[in-house]
Parts: sequence; structure tokens; C-alpha cells
Amino acid sequence: MKVMVELYEDRPIGVDLPDQVTLTVTEADPVVRGQTAASSYKPAVLENGIRILVPPFIEAGERVIVDTNEITYLRRAD
Repeated sequence: MKVMVELYEDRPIGVDLPDQVTLTVTEADPVVRGQTAASSYKPAVLENGIRILVPPFIEAGERVIVDTNEITYLRRAD
């Protein structure tokens, strides 16, 4: 991943991340029957330790695209 680091007198003062990153889901709660409505989400943990909410069809081991500005699930990775 390429990031832009802003320096002032050889000290970092800012970092610009890409708008989207692809990460692997390491943990995802199982789907509870009856909670498959389109608006229901479940918690998941990504490979970097960040917790996000994902749709019920996402399982551990899948790769997802995450918005780095909002830290939210966008879609499954190809």
C-alpha cells in the first residue's frame, strides 16, 4: 500500500491513506436465523484488528473493501 507522509524538519506530521483498502476478515459472528433483513449487519474483526459492521453473508476468511475515511464496509473484494 502506498501512503503519503508529510514531513516537517524530518519529523512526520501527517499521513494520507488511500480512500479504500482491501482487508481479510479474521473473525465474524455467525448469522442468527431470522436476522437476514437487508438492513441487518453483524460485527467482524479485520486482519489489522479493526472492528467493523458487515452484512450477514460475509464470513471469516473473506476479503472486503473498507472505506478508510469512515472505517466502514463497502463491498466484497473480487
